[in-house]
Amino acid sequence: MSYITSPAFEKKGYVVLDAYDQAADPQEWLNLQYVDWKSSGDTRWAPLASAFGEMECNGFWNHTPPRTDKDGVWVQANVDKAPILKARAEEPGANVGRCRVIELQPNDYAGAIYNLHQDDNNRLNPDGTGWIVRSFFNLSDDPDSVLILREDRFDPETEVRIPLPAGSQVVVDTQRFWHAVWHTGPLPRYSLISSWTSGPELDAYIQKYHGASQPNNPPLDQAIIDDAQFQMKRRLAERAATLAAQGKKDHAPKDPEA
Repeated sequence: MSYITSPAFEKKGYVVLDAYDQAADPQEWLNLQYVDWKSSGDTRWAPLASAFGEMECNGFWNHTPPRTDKDGVWVQANVDKAPILKARAEEPGANVGRCRVIELQPNDYAGAIYNLHQDDNNRLNPDGTGWIVRSFFNLSDDPDSVLILREDRFDPETEVRIPLPAGSQVVVDTQRFWHAVWHTGPLPRYSLISSWTSGPELDAYIQKYHGASQPNNPPLDQAIIDDAQFQMKRRLAERAATLAAQGKKDHAPKDPEA
């Protein structure tokens, strides 16, 4: 398949943009309607754009007719309460698919590593069109929390940890990376997540805000990393055994060292 992609992602697969002055904005996310739609971790979601403008967060391919993660329809009840968040999602001028605010409760590093996942943004995406990526705009101030990216789910050497103070802005090829957030708390974390289609509009936006990769990871004790690896493999093995006992197949990737 041949897609239109952004040169900014060719080497590293993500970019960190200039920080946004989040303190200058009202906390619109606190007034939104959230739905109990689970992702990785203990989450709720407030949809701003969905497949047909309904108050739901399902993948566009799970609707009738099924389609790719493009041409999201604004959820009027929520965008009326969050015009600034809507404007931020629209600022690049790129096509917007799903657009949501996530509320994530505090977790630990081991839990985040277990919950690493890849997105399926480009399911049904027609050949020759723009590759879909995702933006993560941190709304709450969580400087000790990090967005975790891994190109190899089982290899911590491939891990990137991006701090999440208020106003941090990251755009990621989430179909390339396994990703999750380690949120240290104590309050819930809020982030605006938008699906954007690659093309000249997104390229210009990334250039305008000086998109670049992060030079260094925040330090993390090796013992914590080793324990998280152990816990992840244990929980995945338990999950596989439970599914096998139910006569179901586990489609999760297998640890090459198992």
